[in-house]
Amino acid sequence: MIGVPTPGSLREKIPHPPASALELATVMRTVGDPLRLDIVRLLADDEQRDCGAVADTLGVPASTCSYHLRLLREAGVTRTRAEGTQRYISLRRDDLEDRFPGLIDVLTR
Repeated sequence: MIGVPTPGSLREKIPHPPASALELATVMRTVGDPLRLDIVRLLADDEQRDCGAVADTLGVPASTCSYHLRLLREAGVTRTRAEGTQRYISLRRDDLEDRFPGLIDVLTR
């Protein structure tokens, strides 16, 4: 049918909160988990990684990594970009720096 999205096309749009909606309490609560803080530190080099690479580097199951990456995205800490079946994750450094100057430096020390 024309105008009806296919199931695959619905998954291509990955929701992210706008930078103006980021809240410090939510960000801090989310990165307060040691594994999520490790993910932030891993992504601090501004390289995009897929979930498998993050999971392998941190030595956790992909399902665990996927769960924590979703929480980081929903809190506005990371951005997920779809490319085919792959999902690439990066730190929202500019948005976080604009909203909370110096936060990334503190978290990645």
